[in-house]
Amino acid sequence: MRFVDLADGGRRLAELLTPEVVADAVLLAVPPGGVRVAAPVADALGTDVPHLVVSRLVVSRTDDGVSVEVPVDVTGRRVVVVDDGVETGTAARAVAVAVREAGAAYLVLAVPVCPREVEADLRQRYDVVIAVTRPLVRRSLRWHYETFA
Repeated sequence: MRFVDLADGGRRLAELLTPEVVADAVLLAVPPGGVRVAAPVADALGTDVPHLVVSRLVVSRTDDGVSVEVPVDVTGRRVVVVDDGVETGTAARAVAVAVREAGAAYLVLAVPVCPREVEADLRQRYDVVIAVTRPLVRRSLRWHYETFA
C-alpha cells in the first residue's frame, strides 16, 4: 500500500483510531514526519498535538543514540504517539522508554507503516500498535509514499 503523502497517511490512520483507544488521550507527534501525519489525526479527534523533541546523538556504539524529551505532563495518562512510520524501530523504542519514564499509564503507537518484523518487538513496549499497513519486509519509508517531503 502506498500513500499519496504524509497527510494521506494521517487521514487513513485516523480512521483506525477508535474512541476506546483515544479517549482522554494525549496525542504526541514525532518530528518531523510525524507532525504532518498527526495533523489530520488531531483534526479528526478535535485536539492539539504537542511535538516530542527527538534528536539523534552520537553517544556510543552500544547506545542507539536517540534522545527524547516529552514536552507535556503525561503522568497517569493514555498517550498516543504518532509518527510517519516505522523502519527499524529505533526512534519508536526510544520514544516508548521516554514516555513510560515520564509516567504514561497506557501507551499507543499509531503509524501508517510498521513492518511485521519490527512490530513484534514494539508490541512489548507499547500497549497497542496501530498501523494502516504492515508489510512483511522492511523498506525505506519513502517507498510507501508517493511524496515524502
